[in-house]
Amino acid sequence: MYERFYGLSELPFELTANPKYLFLPAGQREALSILQYGLLSAKSLTVLTGEAGTGKTTLVRAALESERCRHVRCIYLNNPALRPNDFIRLLALKFDLGPESGESKPLFLERLERLLRERRAGGETTALVIDEAQSLGVELLEEVRLLANIETPSAKLLPLVLAGQPELGARLEDPSLRQLKQRVTLRCQLEPLGLADTADYMASRIVTAGGVASRIFSREAVTLIHEYSGGIPRTINVICDNALLSGMALGRKNVGRAIVVEVCRDLHLKSGREDVERDQAGELDDNAAPDRNPIEGASSSRRNPVRPGAPPIPLRARRMITE
Repeated sequence: MYERFYGLSELPFELTANPKYLFLPAGQREALSILQYGLLSAKSLTVLTGEAGTGKTTLVRAALESERCRHVRCIYLNNPALRPNDFIRLLALKFDLGPESGESKPLFLERLERLLRERRAGGETTALVIDEAQSLGVELLEEVRLLANIETPSAKLLPLVLAGQPELGARLEDPSLRQLKQRVTLRCQLEPLGLADTADYMASRIVTAGGVASRIFSREAVTLIHEYSGGIPRTINVICDNALLSGMALGRKNVGRAIVVEVCRDLHLKSGREDVERDQAGELDDNAAPDRNPIEGASSSRRNPVRPGAPPIPLRARRMITE
């Protein structure tokens, strides 16, 4: 809708897990490597945790589509809130084991092991990835443990990946699940983005969509987006998408702090900063001129104002957004 106004070829802040927009700061690169290693090495159980919106699904898909995992055939489940019988039926369907396998657990396990052995003999690894795994109950997690037991004397035949919110990690500490926890061979956690990475993330998506990042968001807008989003990529996307839409409606090709504050107010997002709270109370003049680029052409602090109490923007963030 606003692509042409900002010189973009497509919408840069959609919520789909599009690998084209994959952004990998240090923490995400490490997690991606762990996932790839767990899959290609057929490790028993790899656990990926992170708050909602930190990019777990995108990272899992990036691992599965990577060159390193080209010999891994994956069964991917993203709605595991099922009863144990339905879980077995779904797996029988996904593995194409025949409808009768879904009605008999012994038959299901026998056919599944045979299939996995045939594929391994052909040089192919089959993996099971369960997303949103924090919703798995104790009974389903026990079924997962039994699947992790399928093996030859020298290798696991069905490497498993559980991806979920932090409650998944807490669930694995349950004494009743100690046997499952003992099978966790790899573990990684996604953290929210810091300010510099938030700036790089926004710039990366804008550039991928054909835009020029330095012309669209001011430095203070980037700082506020980080504060309001808490560094959660999904929330960053929501704020940026709404801010660009509002900017177009106001005829502003440079999105400043006024627009961001208004958008976050409408989205019922809050920041702990007192100056932002004052903005929410109405001290900000939404009709003021758009924020000047805080880096370009600035020769003194008078021409490059910074809000009182605001932390300095790291040089990396400054470079990516405002050069």
